Amino acid sequence: MTPGKDLAVDIVVNNYNYARYLPEAIESALAQTHERVRMIIVDDGSSDGSPELLRGYEDRATVVLKENGGQASALNAGMERCEGDVVIFLDADDLLHPEAAARAAAAFAAEPEAVRVQSRMEVIDAAGQPTGEIKPAAHLPMPSGDMRQAELSYPFDLPWLATSANSFRSEALRRILPIPVAEYPLSGADWYLVHLTALLGKVVSLEEVSAFYRVHGANNYELEEDEIDLAHLRETITLSRSTKRELLRLADELDLPHPDRILSIADLANRMTSLKLEPDQHPIAGDGAGPLVAEAVRAARRRANVSAPMKLMFVAWFAAMAAAPRPLARRLATLFLFPDRRSSLNRLLGRFQRPSGNAAASS
Repeated sequence: MTPGKDLAVDIVVNNYNYARYLPEAIESALAQTHERVRMIIVDDGSSDGSPELLRGYEDRATVVLKENGGQASALNAGMERCEGDVVIFLDADDLLHPEAAARAAAAFAAEPEAVRVQSRMEVIDAAGQPTGEIKPAAHLPMPSGDMRQAELSYPFDLPWLATSANSFRSEALRRILPIPVAEYPLSGADWYLVHLTALLGKVVSLEEVSAFYRVHGANNYELEEDEIDLAHLRETITLSRSTKRELLRLADELDLPHPDRILSIADLANRMTSLKLEPDQHPIAGDGAGPLVAEAVRAARRRANVSAPMKLMFVAWFAAMAAAPRPLARRLATLFLFPDRRSSLNRLLGRFQRPSGNAAASS
């Protein structure tokens, strides 16, 4: 018997004003090779003709039309209709590989303690053509196994994937849902799902591409160009803060040991960049360049998934940012935040990476 054949997979397509891409997303869900697939489509109050378009799929999917409430509310509404063993949340501008559901079901069948399965994503443009980019970048090893200590020490430094590249064991989702809409009002619900489920069991990473991530210039979160967008950066800082709060809340509920504060190099780098480039708009009161360098030292010490030279590079970058005038700070931040800008270095940096999973984090 094919592994996972008996597991039922629900695919929840969430849509808001993506009528241009919605049919392709739906067809990619309908084209799954896995035999037990059911589709729920949630339209979050679109005004672009999406509800009318969805009438053509009512015989093949459960269609939910609701008032606009943001991504978290749409995923909550979709999950209320789920009945299967596994759930995939598909953003309406993305696509699934035909084997996505089958691969997920097989992975869950092979690892009974798994709560989330993630795969790499191939980036496509508005027309659906590959850009040549893979997420995460090839030099970054995908984390697998028991990620609880890492998630409670440096969660945003772990390679993790956007919504459509993840599948979840439904019983784990029900443990943490509904997603708190007040904390994730518009987008970023995947931050909550990806990081909190990792406290409930094991994570399995698949090297195969099982989802296609569309970058089209009107994405709710993804930037089209590798340029610093400070408003977007501040949104990321806010999502990080909300997710840290939710992680610590769940950890306390589960009686999991954790540090007094969650510290991630990625989050601290965003805060340093925001503080240096637009201090009057910075969203974290009390942040200062010196204290952020000190926090970066602590965060680097915790990183069990990189070697000592990489940790020193992190600290050196923060020290340089703290001392740099604004024009130089912008250049340093661009190189740090956008790996494609330093492609010649990525192969070298990859040597300093270590696979994540079952690794203890130092305090």
